[in-house]
Amino acid sequence: MTGLRLAAPTLTTAAWYGDLPLELVFPEDWNVVVHEPDLPPPLDRAEIAAAIQAPVAAPPLRSLAAGARRVVVIVDDLTRPTPVELVLPHVLEELASAGTPRANVTILVGSGTHGPASADAMKRKVGSSAEGCRLVSHDDLADCPKVGVTKMGTPVFVDKEIASADLVIGIGGVYPQHSTGFGGGSKLAIGVLGRASISRLHFGHESMEGRYDVDNDFRGDLAEIASMIGLRWMVMVHVNAGRQIVRVVAGDPQQAYPAAAAFSRERFRAPLPHDADVVIANAYPMDTSATFMRSKGIIPLLHAPVGASRVLIAACPEGIGHHGLFPMRPPTGLVAHLMRRWEMTRARGWREVLRLAGSVARRPFRRRIVAPTTPQRLPILMYQTTDPLVPLPGSLPGMQVVETWSNVIEMIRQQQSGKLGLRVVVYPCAPLQVFEE
Repeated sequence: MTGLRLAAPTLTTAAWYGDLPLELVFPEDWNVVVHEPDLPPPLDRAEIAAAIQAPVAAPPLRSLAAGARRVVVIVDDLTRPTPVELVLPHVLEELASAGTPRANVTILVGSGTHGPASADAMKRKVGSSAEGCRLVSHDDLADCPKVGVTKMGTPVFVDKEIASADLVIGIGGVYPQHSTGFGGGSKLAIGVLGRASISRLHFGHESMEGRYDVDNDFRGDLAEIASMIGLRWMVMVHVNAGRQIVRVVAGDPQQAYPAAAAFSRERFRAPLPHDADVVIANAYPMDTSATFMRSKGIIPLLHAPVGASRVLIAACPEGIGHHGLFPMRPPTGLVAHLMRRWEMTRARGWREVLRLAGSVARRPFRRRIVAPTTPQRLPILMYQTTDPLVPLPGSLPGMQVVETWSNVIEMIRQQQSGKLGLRVVVYPCAPLQVFEE
């Protein structure tokens, strides 16, 4: 194209649905900067196996599994980019060395409140690596036996597969997470809990405000839950902007986790777009649906300067997606308020809710004043890169769906009133990147 140039040829889109290369072209006079993570090269099969065979602060899996008759392997679902199919064969080899055949192994997809995974989704997650094993998806609204209560008062309801297992292990990734700093470690346990437990965790802890600190009440509660359900050995991975594994650590989830979180914080660090005219965030590798590309991919766009054009790139092959606690299109007004109050009531207990209500009632009334001149940010241009299996609704809150890149460029030009030499920043894997001052 005349007047355009290739600027970011390494972007990828459509996680789990092709992992397709994506080329972006920009006007020649635009100043484009791509903030790539500083990562080691991808690991090969032998390197992955070596890491699993040298666990941190834990015995080798083949020793731990000796005599185990019913093994459950928890894996995360398609909302997370963990390439389980590259890790699971090594785990199963270790179990086989301990005398545990695949027929005695259940692969449990920990979907949390995302809804039970379909057969197609589970196949995409594990590929052919789980052949011979039972493959099951968690349902947080199904019958989940209660196994206890944590010191912080969280009732622990867990998938019945976990409750009846004599060995529980996990495979998951370490990615930025607003509630617990970073996923990985004991965070994997939340995917196999009942709705009452998950609600209490999300609405009962101050660390839900969002930060990268891993020493917080939410994770402390989860650590106790992981111990209660028997999750004492797991594999944690980091992936790059192409969903390739660049780091693997196995062993005790509590002992191995701090270094894993530190790796994410250091290697995926990216500057905020303070002086950019255009901010572009690629929601890959968490772009399976609008629900999760919104929660994981828009962080740099929230820090864009007022007046900057904001672009979110995502495939969203599964359409709007589903989250039982934080839906993309929640009910509005009084209904939404009552639903949230109900969740908080179930999570914290009536006494705590009444205490909070009394505290609020005693505060002096203050009228909220919004200055009429408060500058408004431009709506996010959501560039949908593929034809979805499930169509998106006609509108998304705060976003405008755009179907072609050329239209995105034209809309940016209109928003910026034809300004030349635009300063553009691109985040190639925004859900993995860490944004701090």
